[in-house]
Amino acid sequence: MKRQRTREHLTPTEVKALLEATKKKGLSRNPIRDHCLLFLMVRHGLRVSEAIQLKLSDIDLEQRTVHVRRLKKGKPSVHPIWDELKSIRDWLKVRREIVSEHDNLFLSEQRTPLNRATVWLMMQKYGKAAGLDNLAIHPHMLRHACGYKLANRGNDTRLIQGFLGHQNIQHTVRYCELAPNRFANLH
Repeated sequence: MKRQRTREHLTPTEVKALLEATKKKGLSRNPIRDHCLLFLMVRHGLRVSEAIQLKLSDIDLEQRTVHVRRLKKGKPSVHPIWDELKSIRDWLKVRREIVSEHDNLFLSEQRTPLNRATVWLMMQKYGKAAGLDNLAIHPHMLRHACGYKLANRGNDTRLIQGFLGHQNIQHTVRYCELAPNRFANLH
């Protein structure tokens, strides 16, 4: 039976639990990859297809940047790498040992680019392990979690729009409308 979605984003506490679940023994043969993938998705507001299409050359450890090519006519941008740096470095150590004709950052066990269905299954597995199985969890919740977090921090709507690569600001406004602290400093 299909579960009804009560909301479209994960809270910071839920994101933390999801990322911690990637480190649980026995859930995956690729926990370092899985952690890095989900961490980058939530940190940079990546859609599944944007994440799985990342190339090794999109990551610049020296400059601490990631080049993000947005889909849906979104605007590409270069994002700074923050506290996800360790996760990226850990995955790149493993990734360098994988011989593949593909230069995608994230590969399957068959040495081919990950596909969308694999990421969906990954979210289901880690969501359940994190105790989030009461939510109808899906990968796009990580993108929404990024937007809501940026809005809750009081960031300018135009800045959030640029970070998420939205063409239309109306797509960005929804994050700001639901921010629980948006009226905090009115009086």
